[in-house]
Amino acid sequence: MTMELDLAGKGIDKSLDAPLTRATSLYERLKADILSARLEPGRKLQLRFLTEHYDAGQTPLREALNRLASEELVIGKEQRGFYVKPISLEELSELNKTRCWVEGLALAESIANATAEWEEALLIAHHRLDRTPRSLSAERFEDNPLWEVHHRHFHETLIGNCASKPLIGFCRQLAERLYRYRALSIRKAFRVRKVGDEHALIFKAALEHKSQEAVELLQAHYRRTAEIIQADLAEQQPA
Repeated sequence: MTMELDLAGKGIDKSLDAPLTRATSLYERLKADILSARLEPGRKLQLRFLTEHYDAGQTPLREALNRLASEELVIGKEQRGFYVKPISLEELSELNKTRCWVEGLALAESIANATAEWEEALLIAHHRLDRTPRSLSAERFEDNPLWEVHHRHFHETLIGNCASKPLIGFCRQLAERLYRYRALSIRKAFRVRKVGDEHALIFKAALEHKSQEAVELLQAHYRRTAEIIQADLAEQQPA
């Protein structure tokens, strides 16, 4: 049994935490691969492939898959196993519409509760995002993972001052589910959009406490994303 000391000098049985840590790590790896479309929509998640690819047993794998099913990222079919949830234009529209509603409310509340600390955090978040190139290559699109980290942090900082953890949590869930759609159309969006200019306008309106303008700019930003994805997915689908 492995023992460590906590800050108070008491013994902690780390062996009890190990299975939970492994299960959580497996869930997070699967989720990341689904959201980034490395595990493509509609793919059957065969246990043999998963156990070999993720070096995991069937029991923790089933637990992770059931957890992902509860988040509507995976579908379990009786006697047929698990599948990555297929994409649909209807779901995209519903998710994006809901995100516009709830993040609009969260942003308005953040601005209403504005503090010097929040404004400083927003300034730093935007600066980091603005200084990070979207593509690692100037000649062709090559996804920059660091940009995505700063992008998510900027949007979370915008709404993070709304004083409602449940609202922030719901916004995060919507953002994650929509990220899967963004990942599928990211190359096309990069070619036709100056997303940095949109972020700059949202940031400026929020920092100047122009609540209505900031909300409208944020919602237009999300609608523009959805329009590009919808057009791209429509082209990919057979007539």
